[in-house]
Amino acid sequence: QVQLVESGGGLVQPGGSLRLSCAASGSIFSIYSMAWYRQAPGKQRELVARITTGGSTNYANSVKGRFTISRDNAKNTVYLQMNSLKQEDTAVYTCNTRTRPAGAKYEYDYWGQGTQVTVSS
Repeated sequence: QVQLVESGGGLVQPGGSLRLSCAASGSIFSIYSMAWYRQAPGKQRELVARITTGGSTNYANSVKGRFTISRDNAKNTVYLQMNSLKQEDTAVYTCNTRTRPAGAKYEYDYWGQGTQVTVSS
């Protein structure tokens, strides 16, 4: 009922930039929040950035000042602008949304397929 389609991952040199996009589609009543998580090999998944429909944001300390999360509520799309990328940013980045599907009584978490971001020279 709700799908997340991600794009924008790839290989970039240290100091470079990438912009990730994630569009939610399906039978959506309301989106409570959208977020980006990441998981590197051998590491646990961590929250990178989160934004509510109202615009409140929070970031992992490791990305503050470098990453910016934004959204287009009309398009149910969230973006993650990643600047000054470091090798330690290498991970699979996964989009998440807490969404109430149309016809549902509660909100649910949905996850995208993940997109690989590799920062390497």
